[in-house]
Amino acid sequence: MLRIFSNLWEEFKEYIILVVLLVVSLILISLNEQPGIKKVKAISFGTFASVTSVISDVFSTSSLRSENETLRRKNAELMLKVNKLRDYEVTNKELKGLVGIKDTTTFPLLPATIISKSLSRSQNVFTLNKGENDGIKPGMPVINDQGLVGIIYNTSGDFSIVRTLRNSELKLAVKNQRSRVDGLMKWNGSDLVIVNVPKTYDIKPNDIIVTSDISSIIPFTIPVGKVVELTQVETGIFNEVRLTPIADLDRSENVFVIKVVQSKQKNDLELNFFNK
Repeated sequence: MLRIFSNLWEEFKEYIILVVLLVVSLILISLNEQPGIKKVKAISFGTFASVTSVISDVFSTSSLRSENETLRRKNAELMLKVNKLRDYEVTNKELKGLVGIKDTTTFPLLPATIISKSLSRSQNVFTLNKGENDGIKPGMPVINDQGLVGIIYNTSGDFSIVRTLRNSELKLAVKNQRSRVDGLMKWNGSDLVIVNVPKTYDIKPNDIIVTSDISSIIPFTIPVGKVVELTQVETGIFNEVRLTPIADLDRSENVFVIKVVQSKQKNDLELNFFNK
């Protein structure tokens, strides 16, 4: 044991002496109360605090970004699962003998950031910072933690174009989550509406509207909007249902693309198929 310590001393004695002298110096400085030494201590502690603060801010910002993305992902996943549970509740009320429905749906979500927004009221589109290189294809739904934002319309290697709910070219098959009434939703330039709804249909203000099961573009339900009012059209036998989008499109900055696999044959038969 003594030989080991002796070898260590011979090899590192300069460093050991330096450390000991530094420790002694720091102790003597901390015990010295002369005005000059106090000034040196104040400057040293101030410099150390400033450097520590800068380093802490850098690591804190990086950690917060990662945490925020994780939280947004969890919120979006929970939104989809909660909406699925709402559908199950309605189904269970209609089919009272059916129990134990198992959720086998998975939602592969790809985070993306909106890097630009159009200013057109009738052709509202977003540009995302993800594209074909990330596996994004036209027709994939775009959501945030509130509901549906739009549909991927066009892609390049690193970017994607989203037709939002406020785009007159986007038409979606939707349904009333409560009454299960189906309809066709579109943007008329000023409002989000469901058109040609017979007056006999059970639709009420504050009903939640979701994507319909008959849609092949979005093969599962996603919250789209909330019913504001029903307005009569000229024919007198149909209503036009005005909605407010559930997702806040104006404030959306971070979204998720649901990477669903689609069938071209089904898309060709889709009533709400959009032109590419």
